[in-house]
Amino acid sequence: MKKLLPFFAIILLFSCQQETDSLDKILADIDAYEPLTEAEREQFPLGRYTEEDFQKRAEFSAKMIDRLKALDKSTLFFSDEISIELMTYRLQEDIDEYKYKAYLNPILVDAGFHINFVGQPNRFRFNKVEDYERYIRNLNAFPDYAQQHIDLMRKGLAIGIAQPKAILDGYEVTYETHIVDNIEESSFFAPFKNFPESFSPEAKVKLLSDGKEAVSNGAIGGYRLIKDFFDKEYLPNAPDEIGASHWPNGAEYYQVRANYFSTLDMSVKEIHELGLSEVERIKAEMELVKEKSGFKGTRREFIQFLRTDPQFYPKTGKELLMYAAYLAKKADGKLPALFNKLPRQPYTVEPVAPHLAPKYTGGRYSGANINGTRAGEYWVNTYDLLSRPLYVMPSLTLHEAVPGHHLQGALTQELEGLPRFRNNMYISAFGEGWGLYSEFLGIEMGMYETPYDDFGRLTYEMWRACRLVVDTGIHAYGWSRQEVIDYLAENTALSIHECTTETDRYISWPGQALSYKIGELKIKELRKKAEKELGENFNVRAFHNAVLSQGTLTLTLLEKVIDKYIEEAKTEIE
Repeated sequence: MKKLLPFFAIILLFSCQQETDSLDKILADIDAYEPLTEAEREQFPLGRYTEEDFQKRAEFSAKMIDRLKALDKSTLFFSDEISIELMTYRLQEDIDEYKYKAYLNPILVDAGFHINFVGQPNRFRFNKVEDYERYIRNLNAFPDYAQQHIDLMRKGLAIGIAQPKAILDGYEVTYETHIVDNIEESSFFAPFKNFPESFSPEAKVKLLSDGKEAVSNGAIGGYRLIKDFFDKEYLPNAPDEIGASHWPNGAEYYQVRANYFSTLDMSVKEIHELGLSEVERIKAEMELVKEKSGFKGTRREFIQFLRTDPQFYPKTGKELLMYAAYLAKKADGKLPALFNKLPRQPYTVEPVAPHLAPKYTGGRYSGANINGTRAGEYWVNTYDLLSRPLYVMPSLTLHEAVPGHHLQGALTQELEGLPRFRNNMYISAFGEGWGLYSEFLGIEMGMYETPYDDFGRLTYEMWRACRLVVDTGIHAYGWSRQEVIDYLAENTALSIHECTTETDRYISWPGQALSYKIGELKIKELRKKAEKELGENFNVRAFHNAVLSQGTLTLTLLEKVIDKYIEEAKTEIE
């Protein structure tokens, strides 16, 4: 009997550990994870970015996944099961980032650590002296923050994990813009131009003095470091080859990226073939719309007409912004017919910032904290107006503003009763799939007033179908940059400038471009399923409410949510 006691003691101890662990406890531990000591946080207010830090994060994430797997699923609610899968998805990304050394490549063609830092002035309310002091600390920390990333990029460059030379022409605008001789011309100085009246004269004098030094030595000093590295090391030594397949373990890494961005277990070959099939289907629809327009000529000639006729292009940036604002307001008025829940957060229309515009997309959505003082922003690119056709603006507006990213993102922040991480989580297959589905909803909303607008809708859908072909082409099948540009130019009515900037984006960001079409196809598939099973009792507002009811989801989770909605709707009918 005495020999058995240690065994029972171990079982009892294990049982107690199992009973004390819970989903709430695991999520709280994840939320509280802090790899730095208090002294280190003071030293690195922007965070610390070394290989050891990424390793620690990956090891921590692996432990948390093990704890999530050990939970007894039979005792959990449906929403808890969703939380487990979503958190596992998020943690796995930390593991993969370290395993494939993706952290050695912290820039994209239109994003990166130094580009993101430009948003610092928008991260503070500047109501108190402490707000300014924290902002000044962050500015002063920027050179060290930049150097840490430079050290990572130098290691990446040495082993072939780096952005290729072909997409970096003109990249200097992302850092040279912020190197100014007059401190007061820096965007980082803006908060110091006006202080709250409640501040004492002494506080204003000190903050102004400290602020000037922080902008000069911190912000501008950091961008000088970045310029020196890019000009002397990175740009001259960037690889000539494009595509993730040239990275160490590149083929395996790209399949992992494809799984991550699609949230499905599809092979690269399956995705490529799906893209080819969608391209052919959309071509047939384009022919029908071309005929409706009355144009006499081939599809290729029609696309050339759309690319070159002045009637389709704005004469000024203000005209383009005004048209985008008109379309956004028109879309607002159509929402109640399709949605019974609308977000309380407003949004506005803004031009893409000059330091981003040359290599940026036609537009994008920039979200805002629902408890903050800033609205969501629908960004419209006013750079090179001859590459910004008006016929794509209805689709762009529906995707980026409403019922696309703003509506979906703002509603997700408003959801109650969810773990906090789900209110702010974004999964590309869901979010971008919803954005593309929103373009499709424009048909029901009456947003496409002319055959040209409708062809613009199809060119945007074709663009996303082409992404399945060209992204896999770049990263798995050895396509050249020019082959991708030509494929996009041949099959869409996008401007050549946009075909080029988009190509560079896909080269720099393996797999992300796959998410749009795959997500949209899944949402359409689930809508057809609901329409078929519910028949005349199908309610599009109820369907949309179900899609958005749990926030951002993987596509497998979305299917479970819609299946549950269908079953509950059938029960109500009976």
